[in-house]
Amino acid sequence: MQIGILDFLAIIFSISVSLAIFVPLTGVLVRFRANYNPKGLQLDAEGGAQPHTGPVVQSYFGMMRRVYNIEGVLGLYKGFMPTLLSTAFVTGLIIAFMDTPKPSHGKYRAPEASILGTLFYSTLLMLISLPTSIMTYRAITTPLRLPWLNAAKSLRVLLTPTERRRPWILYLTPGLLAAEVSHIAVVVMGLNPLRRLLLPSQTVKFFEEVSYLKFGIYLIILSLSVIVLAPLEVMATRLAIQRNHSSTEYNSVSQEITGDAEGPNEFSGTDEDVIGLRNEEDPYLGLVDCAKRIADEEGWKALYRAWWITLLGTFGSVISV
Repeated sequence: MQIGILDFLAIIFSISVSLAIFVPLTGVLVRFRANYNPKGLQLDAEGGAQPHTGPVVQSYFGMMRRVYNIEGVLGLYKGFMPTLLSTAFVTGLIIAFMDTPKPSHGKYRAPEASILGTLFYSTLLMLISLPTSIMTYRAITTPLRLPWLNAAKSLRVLLTPTERRRPWILYLTPGLLAAEVSHIAVVVMGLNPLRRLLLPSQTVKFFEEVSYLKFGIYLIILSLSVIVLAPLEVMATRLAIQRNHSSTEYNSVSQEITGDAEGPNEFSGTDEDVIGLRNEEDPYLGLVDCAKRIADEEGWKALYRAWWITLLGTFGSVISV
């Protein structure tokens, strides 16, 4: 597809504004959901009980203040480069292969398809973007300051030696694909058909054609869907930052960068990390195990961190074209 210079500039401007706004918001969300905050006492290496000493953050905006106070504005933009690269890549694919012959000024509409077709299409996009999503989440949660223009050094921090040798192992991260596919299935096979059944297909005359009874029923269903979707999003975050090692004795805390003359630095002026991370020597073994351990170790409320953001996302589907 050919696009004019004005359309190209409009796309660049739209992407720039979106990244400037959503990268900090997403970064705070990822850290809030990834923060490990176990209840009660923990066992040390010798089997003795000791209280948890990591950060206790109770809200999304509390995490935002903590990030800003410890790492400043730059900390809010951690994960910018992988987000930019993945956005540019997906946008390029859409423009080249998937968009309509006529430029749509930055808007993209998924092709009309059956439920199974939409499920396949959504799963394919998820598989394409999964590696960059994993690296983005890890770039956000690492306590280190990663170089923006040195991808090789950043990859040595974000990926284990096993993952660098066998990058496809990212797709085998225990439970991660199950969480992502389950999320897609709930939306595509549950919420989307109900939307087509209960609401008008076009938003142009939405308020003229909508049945307010059906609209109310759909909003109730969307609200109830958060019971399932919010835990899946929390678990997907936890599983994405759980790195894969060939040996459980590997010290993941050191985030090995052997071979580099100088490794990434921590944010200056800080003597504490923004969030606490779970010990990778005792990893989650799958989706069900992840849910059970989060509930047992941190309480079931940890599965619903920032649930209201999930709710806002589902409500956004009501006005999607």
